[in-house]
Amino acid sequence: MARVLWLTEHYPPSKGGMAESCDRIVRGLRGSGVEVDVAHLTRRVRPWKVEREHGGRLLTAPLGDDPEHALRRLLAVLDTEQLSYSHVVAFGGAYAMLAAPVLSALRQAPLITLLRGNDIDIGAFSLRRRGVLVDALRASAQVCVVARSQARLVTALVPDAAVTWVPNSVDTANWLILPSERERARAWRAANVPDGRRALGLIGQLKNKKGVGFLLEALLASGHAEAFHLVLVGEVEEGVTDFLSARADRFTCSFLPFLERYELPWVYAACDLAGLPSFYDGMPNVALEAAALGVPLLASDAGGLADVADEEIGFVFPAGDAHACRAAVDRAARASAEELAKRGAAGEERIRRDFTPAAETAGYLRVLAESGAA
Repeated sequence: MARVLWLTEHYPPSKGGMAESCDRIVRGLRGSGVEVDVAHLTRRVRPWKVEREHGGRLLTAPLGDDPEHALRRLLAVLDTEQLSYSHVVAFGGAYAMLAAPVLSALRQAPLITLLRGNDIDIGAFSLRRRGVLVDALRASAQVCVVARSQARLVTALVPDAAVTWVPNSVDTANWLILPSERERARAWRAANVPDGRRALGLIGQLKNKKGVGFLLEALLASGHAEAFHLVLVGEVEEGVTDFLSARADRFTCSFLPFLERYELPWVYAACDLAGLPSFYDGMPNVALEAAALGVPLLASDAGGLADVADEEIGFVFPAGDAHACRAAVDRAARASAEELAKRGAAGEERIRRDFTPAAETAGYLRVLAESGAA
């Protein structure tokens, strides 16, 4: 049976899509009989501890203000526990990738590196992070990416790297909009969305790479700014709020704070479209979550978005193409309610069919089997 040492900076109680994805993948592997010991390299102030979880252990290793000390202390903890591993996995974060090749060599276990968005999209061009990234890729028996397009960046850095695409997933059996959430969405829309405007949701950490300002410019240039009410949920950059404040005569918008995943279904229910205009990206959970709940996407083809979205389930455009973005906005503004409903239903079916937790877990089980005894 496989026993995996899983190094990550993103694991509950940490928040965000990375932590959600990490938790989902680990639970899937544990549920399939793989023993997974998670070493959580947390940036929070936490006590050092080793505790039992279902299907493995959780080693809490606070990085504090001396990450190098923390990683060396983690090695001491592993030595004390006297645990042997069939694989070492690096999931997300520079310190996980820094430690993983060393621990892989010391434990004589093949290394698997799981790359998300910024790990490769930014890391490949980062003076600070590129060396760590390349070392991890060179040491890896397998490299997993969530977007097919990320494979070209990996092979540009390490041409002989073995790269496997394993997309994110959504458990549609448990990811639902309850009647009470639909009622909350209706009441919220009645109080906040002006008549005749479509609610366009922009959800998550709305950073530069997410292209929010780019989309706002496209809304203005297309002449359809007044067709939409913007619903911005999460961390919004100051430049975006300044842009909107200066054009309050053109835009109406609502700002909601960061919400945990299971607080979001009513927000999706309140939206007519979900906007994902990223310049580059991994495979955003928001895209899968929105589509799974029947919300059409207004999205670029950045990263894993190209693996999820097309004109059947939304309105798409090449990342960074201003003219094509304006055209996609125009199509979304002119689409009938029936057309939106048709695309939303197609999105639900696609996620339910192609982006399941079972398929995601099976993908990682194949990687474990191909890279060593599983």
